[in-house]
Amino acid sequence: MDFLNKLTKKAKETYEGASKKTGELAKEAKLRMKMSENKSEINDLYQEIGKKVYEKHTLSEEINIKIDLEEECTKIDVLSAEIETCLNQIRELKDKKQCPKCFNEIDLNAKFCNHCGAKQEVEVAREVEVIQQDSTLEQAQNDINKNIEQKEVNEEIKTDMKVSKDETQSNNDESQNN
Repeated sequence: MDFLNKLTKKAKETYEGASKKTGELAKEAKLRMKMSENKSEINDLYQEIGKKVYEKHTLSEEINIKIDLEEECTKIDVLSAEIETCLNQIRELKDKKQCPKCFNEIDLNAKFCNHCGAKQEVEVAREVEVIQQDSTLEQAQNDINKNIEQKEVNEEIKTDMKVSKDETQSNNDESQNN
């Protein structure tokens, strides 16, 4: 009977270990998928920035980064921060960290980097409020929404000005024809 208890205990430990590892792998896969989605969104934003710059160029208009591209740049910043957060979570799952000198991945408890030889600082556990991170992302989203609203207003003004200009030109053309 003792043999069966030991066997059962060992089977349970093996199952729990496999279950934990499977959960970690699934979490890592989700994080990598999120990173991939964010990178794809960043590439789309790069294309949008390029398109806007080219449109300004063809119209011989000046490019004002703060007005014309701020929304896209802010989105890229937020997505890049999310990617870095995912990378850090993946490193934590693997009990790894990043060398601050060469940025290679090394063991969490390494005293020296095995790539560049830099001495590693002992990390002190810190408590971080998740609420602060959420509020930062929330603030970034609010900034993006404000930029979108401002851009829409600017576009409406441009459209109104163009319509006014076209109407004025049309009236002038009619006056000259009469």
